[in-house]
Amino acid sequence: MDLWVVLVVLAFFVAGLVGLGFLQKRHVSFSKRVFIGLGAGIVFGVILHVALGAASENVATSMTWIGIVGSGYIYFLQMLVIPLVFVSIVSAFTRLKVTEKLGKISSTVLISLLGTTAVAAFIGYLSTLVFGLNGATFTKGTAETARIAELATKQESVQNFSIPEQLLSFIPKNVFADFAGTRSTSTIGVVIFAAFVGVAYLGVKRKSPKEGQFFADLMDSLYKIVMRITTLVLRLTPFGVFALMTNVLATSDYQAIVDLGKFVIASYAALIVVLLVHSLLLISVRVSPIKYFKKAFPVLSFAFTSRSSAGALPLNIKTQTEALGVDDATANFSASFGLSIGQNGCAGVYPAMLATIVAPTAGIDIFTPQFILMLLAIVTISSFGVAGVGGGATFASLIVLGALNLPIAIVGLVISVEPLIDMARTATNVSGSMVAGILTSVRVHDLDRTVLNDPQAVISEQE
Repeated sequence: MDLWVVLVVLAFFVAGLVGLGFLQKRHVSFSKRVFIGLGAGIVFGVILHVALGAASENVATSMTWIGIVGSGYIYFLQMLVIPLVFVSIVSAFTRLKVTEKLGKISSTVLISLLGTTAVAAFIGYLSTLVFGLNGATFTKGTAETARIAELATKQESVQNFSIPEQLLSFIPKNVFADFAGTRSTSTIGVVIFAAFVGVAYLGVKRKSPKEGQFFADLMDSLYKIVMRITTLVLRLTPFGVFALMTNVLATSDYQAIVDLGKFVIASYAALIVVLLVHSLLLISVRVSPIKYFKKAFPVLSFAFTSRSSAGALPLNIKTQTEALGVDDATANFSASFGLSIGQNGCAGVYPAMLATIVAPTAGIDIFTPQFILMLLAIVTISSFGVAGVGGGATFASLIVLGALNLPIAIVGLVISVEPLIDMARTATNVSGSMVAGILTSVRVHDLDRTVLNDPQAVISEQE
């Protein structure tokens, strides 16, 4: 390692941070600064990759320091997930925005998430056929061999994990453990507990108005405090995106991307088509896809660079309520459920593509209606409980491949391009949850189209 090289890299990185800070002082809009941070990270990362090499010790050392900004930002966002979900959902009850609409909100969110996941799975299936990947084989190197061995161990833990067991895992047996985020379904557990607290509040308010009002005032204060913390963290978004994108471009294995180019292109093509489906759904409820993607850009770009649906939760909720006009209750339910249920990219497109690729090698005719229907059903059902903090796509793929009695080696053979594809998958996941929020808000007649159509109503880190 050359210390002076690392210092030069860090000096340029700090200069980039200072530049973004200057733009903030000049009151450049939040979305523009996120876009600039994204572009600067791409350019800086490519330069480091070309000049120093992805596997160089200088790059590795530099990324550990740059990771303080990138990973630190993700950790701050993940810190907010549980308190934000709990306080927001309970506050929705105390503000009397749920009551009779609770059942309609929750059912519509779930139907939207699962329905788009089934469509995404079919798109993944078709993309595999269009690009001629069905029955394709990939090179197995040292890293892939190690990954396959690791996956074999993981599959043992999920192969007997039935659908009823997945549903039971949502119930918070120990709510304090779920507040600590000890399970992949902790977020859903907190949502359920928050709903119980909200329903209990409605009962207390009816029988003991004084105590009910005290609790409502308390939750209102907590909500304002949590949202203020969220605002403080969101101010770091352009800096975090810059650091995360630099790391991705500087450390990616470009040769592996070339070797698996067709699979990467097929994956991105499928995910883009899913986003087009999201656009059609928005058009069906008279929402402009152009306005939607323009306003959703900050959260989608963060999801793309961070590869964390959970980390994007605060931005997701804030975007829905402040920029898209979705009511508080719907935004929190759709964003929270979207972390672990019906992820269009990780639990829809990806498992369906892998299953379609490997099925012909196991002597299965992938063109029969029986295979297609079984694939869509298993993918949709297995999308319950997919974690939103990384590894969710692998978990979903193991369940789907195991249920179809297919070999799991394919999951390990694409490890070298996993990060690149995961970026687009995560952005698609987050988009799916926001579209579910818009569709639900329209159904319960709570979508504020004044906010939606106001070009000035965009997500901001300022309050």
